[in-house]
Amino acid sequence: MATSLMFSSQDYGVTIFLYRTQFLVDVVQEKAGRVLVLDSIKQGNAWLGMDVLILNSWHWWTHTDGIQPWDYMREGNKLFKDMNRLVAFYKGLNTWARWINYNIDPSRTQVFFQGVSPVHYDGREWNEPLKSCKGQTKPFMGQRYPGGLPLGWVVVNKVLSRIKKPVRLLDLTTLSQYRKDAHPSLYNGITKGLDCSHWCLPGLPDTWNLLLYASLTS
Repeated sequence: MATSLMFSSQDYGVTIFLYRTQFLVDVVQEKAGRVLVLDSIKQGNAWLGMDVLILNSWHWWTHTDGIQPWDYMREGNKLFKDMNRLVAFYKGLNTWARWINYNIDPSRTQVFFQGVSPVHYDGREWNEPLKSCKGQTKPFMGQRYPGGLPLGWVVVNKVLSRIKKPVRLLDLTTLSQYRKDAHPSLYNGITKGLDCSHWCLPGLPDTWNLLLYASLTS
């Protein structure tokens, strides 16, 4: 279910809306329970008329069991208990792409898509098989990240390559893969256990903001 926050700066004449929807497509309450609707994006009405749209997704598509905020997926009239998450992400992102094509006027609205944020739970990705982000104090220093790009990145780039309206990709995946040292690890202060998917603030997300600023002003 979506939530929103608003911040306004009268000095700069800017209003920022934070619209939190983990999947971009709709999550609705039905008789069966909470349903992730892969081909519906009615909540997109809240994004109409914005000067700049910055969107992202993927992180929550991989969540399972008690931490996934839905009980079923639906496409058309078919209800699914689950499906391959990459397939579901591809379907959902294509729904978003169609919404962009039908609803966005490029002369009025700039659209950015923030790329896939990587995780560092499996040290095999940077040639340290027995390690994770826990205890990491230095970035990966090689010329090429051994683990390659995540499959979510492949899906994002495939969908964006076919979209008709201009969408700028903020491709932060590779530079973030090098920062195995930038996660909260055991110290995120919210949940117990190892956190190798979120990022310490300030830190790496500041670089993401610099990339966004450069894109906005170029």
